[in-house]
Amino acid sequence: MTDGKQNILFTREQYRALLKAVYLGNWMANAYRGDDALAEYESISDYIFSLAPLFGLAKYIDQEEAEHGHYEPTRFFEESTGVHRLHHEYDEESLWDELAEELGRRDMHARYTPEQIAAMTQNEWRDKLSTLIDAYDQEFITHGIERLRIEQK
Repeated sequence: MTDGKQNILFTREQYRALLKAVYLGNWMANAYRGDDALAEYESISDYIFSLAPLFGLAKYIDQEEAEHGHYEPTRFFEESTGVHRLHHEYDEESLWDELAEELGRRDMHARYTPEQIAAMTQNEWRDKLSTLIDAYDQEFITHGIERLRIEQK
C-alpha cells in the first residue's frame, strides 16, 4: 500500500501553466471570502507556489510572505503571466451574463403568476426565460449600460 503520494513531472512551461490555473482557481474560490477563505484552495495554492524556486520562478512569489509559510504571488506574476487580464475578462463577461439572467428572471416573475409558471412544462419555462434573457443580452451587446436606469419610486 502506498502513502497516496505520486511524483508528477512538469516542464517549466507546464508548471507555469499550473501556477496560473491554481492561482485562478484559488482566486475564484476565495477572492470574495476575506477571512473565511476555503483552506483546501489556500493550502494547495501555497504548496504549488512553494515549488516556484525549483523551476527558476522565485520571482513569482512574495519572499517576505514565503518566510512565514504563505506563498503569495507577486504583482510581477499577475501582470507577466496574464492572469490579471484573465480576471478582468472573466469579471466583464460574467457581469453581463449574471445581470441579463437576473433581469430575465425578475421579468419572468413579473410577467407570469406563480400558478402560470407552475403550469408550464420545463421546456416552455426555459424557452420563455431564455427569450427574456436573450433580449437583455442583445441590449447589453448593442447599448452597454447606456439605457439602463434605476427607477425612483
